[in-house]
Amino acid sequence: MHEIMALLVGVGLAAAAGLRVFLPLFGLSLAALFGDMNLNPEMQWLASPEAAIALGAATALEIGGYYFPLVDHLLDAVAAPCAVIAGTLATAALLTGFEDAGVKWALALIAGGGMAGLVQAGSMLARVTSTATTGGLGNPVVATGEWLGSLLLTVLAMLAPLLGIFLLVLIAAWLLRRKKHKKIAGDDQSAR
Repeated sequence: MHEIMALLVGVGLAAAAGLRVFLPLFGLSLAALFGDMNLNPEMQWLASPEAAIALGAATALEIGGYYFPLVDHLLDAVAAPCAVIAGTLATAALLTGFEDAGVKWALALIAGGGMAGLVQAGSMLARVTSTATTGGLGNPVVATGEWLGSLLLTVLAMLAPLLGIFLLVLIAAWLLRRKKHKKIAGDDQSAR
């Protein structure tokens, strides 16, 4: 059961990494540094003060960068693969009970990296849509929502992982339902 909870925490942190790459790693680093999170022996570097400082600085730079026009789109281009890596690392760091490193990393890549990639794709789509519909004026609103969402998911993943996963499922269901209704509405208009 311990590994299932660790996986849920990892997937929640991975989803947060899809919104902001460094924020969930910074949160995980702080939690491990203060002894509130058990990490894999090979990932103990995350529990060091140096890692917490570096990840904190990277978090601040990343959040700030999204408030500058064009920089936000450049960050999105770089963030896509980085989010997958961060989601994989966060998940792998928490999977402490696996003897086989190959199984642990495969699970971390599929569950954590996959979740981070899906969320990052949605984030990129939101920014492109905002740019197309508002000429970029709405992008700071999107940026604020993304980092606050990442913060919320990070906190929920570590303090209430089941609630965090439930929230992710609700958001995914809402988005899929919304997409389905838009498709139906578009089909109705094209039929006229």
